[in-house]
Amino acid sequence: MALTATLYSFDIALSDVDRGVYEQFAIKAACHPSESEEYLLTRVLAYCLEYAEGISFSKGGISDPDDPAIVVKDLTGAWKSWIEIGAPDAARLHIASKASPRVAVYTHKDPRLLLRTYEGTRIHKADQIALFAVDRDLLAALAERLDRRNSWTLSVTDGTIYIDVDGASLSGNFPRIPLP
Repeated sequence: MALTATLYSFDIALSDVDRGVYEQFAIKAACHPSESEEYLLTRVLAYCLEYAEGISFSKGGISDPDDPAIVVKDLTGAWKSWIEIGAPDAARLHIASKASPRVAVYTHKDPRLLLRTYEGTRIHKADQIALFAVDRDLLAALAERLDRRNSWTLSVTDGTIYIDVDGASLSGNFPRIPLP
């Protein structure tokens, strides 16, 4: 019998001072059995950090490998942002940067290992791709508190994430790392 995805709900109060975004929204995110909790949490954090009109989780990765994990499209359906999670290969980023005016990668892995895989490869507009390394200690602390229903108060100031969850205050960074 095949394992099914686990559905998680997140009620989020977002105050992104760095971008001037203040919203309250709910997210339902499915975690496929092949995904780690850190991947799921990175995907949810990326959604929050990229929150804009037209954002959505795509069917990318599992059911449609050609789509990114998160997309932002305008009202006409044109791409605004292509957002990858984890460790996409150079060829995928090359395609993404040709398809979308903005490409971002949020990784929960060691960014040095990821950057090594990009060395010597051709990536279209590599200098414009935003690579963010989400604080691994923050992800571990969030994973300890992960429940099927989650309520977060998330603030972003000066590149630091502050999250109140279950009475605990957590914080971490997501530094932007230039691609080679």
